[in-house]
Amino acid sequence: MASVLTDPLFEISGRGPAPDKNFYHLSLTKSDVIWRWWKISARTVDRYSKPGELRETHQDFLDDSGLHSEVSMVFGHQILQYAKALCQGHYDYLEHLSDALLLRIMNYLELEDVGQLGRTSRKFKQLCGSEEFWEQAVRRRCNTVSADVASLALEVGWRRIFFTSKLQLKWKHLCVLFYGNIFLLLLLPSD
Repeated sequence: MASVLTDPLFEISGRGPAPDKNFYHLSLTKSDVIWRWWKISARTVDRYSKPGELRETHQDFLDDSGLHSEVSMVFGHQILQYAKALCQGHYDYLEHLSDALLLRIMNYLELEDVGQLGRTSRKFKQLCGSEEFWEQAVRRRCNTVSADVASLALEVGWRRIFFTSKLQLKWKHLCVLFYGNIFLLLLLPSD
């Protein structure tokens, strides 16, 4: 599983809280924690300040309470806890899998589970709402996808097509009428 991990394991950048205007960058590699800062100031005294960098091993970072308070002040307590967990070897392997592989796995889940998965992280929220996921869901659950349905999906989105096809279980025909740039979906009841 270690081959799944990318280097760096985690990176985040941002400005310090007001009134601090300095820019900070935290990077965790497989062996080190790198803390960088750039002093931003209108004062002439700070005009020639050079960027700074602190590089520590994971164990040194875990023991450095001063750096903990800086990371927490700039990026928040949750980022600090996540960085500590990574330094202790607690990796989130799912976050490091490719999107294509995650989408393939997600298509074996029930819809309710996909909805729950989308609430677990930003990455999964983005994947669960992606057109690629919904296209795979439609193609997996439907025997055939006609060219008309595929072109309609480009107009209205694969998610809408998925839920429309779910409605078709109760209705026999889906009629699409185009009027210029406007189209109408008419669900016709089965006989």
